[in-house]
Amino acid sequence: MIVLVFKYLIPKGFRGFTFFPFVFLSDKKDKSNVILLNHEKIHIRQQIELLIIPFFLCYGIEFLVRWIQYKNRREAYYNISFEREAYENEKDLDYLKKRPFWNFLKY
Repeated sequence: MIVLVFKYLIPKGFRGFTFFPFVFLSDKKDKSNVILLNHEKIHIRQQIELLIIPFFLCYGIEFLVRWIQYKNRREAYYNISFEREAYENEKDLDYLKKRPFWNFLKY
């Protein structure tokens, strides 16, 4: 994982964005935020499992489906299976050690 601070790449209202093997953060203070970095590490694992490009295709399609479902972009984002897994487990710093393969399907 390569952590870079580049606030102009991060959408407004968000603190990080991951594109394997890079994690882009909007604020250098977040380089020491272990919970945020764990959240992004979960996304790295998801991207590896889906071979990166298919991850983003699935992510985008699910976002559109959720947007239609909830009629709200923010609510759609929080209900994407990849985000649900990452947010639910970001505080468990050992999560990736015990996480089953393709566990995002559970969400």
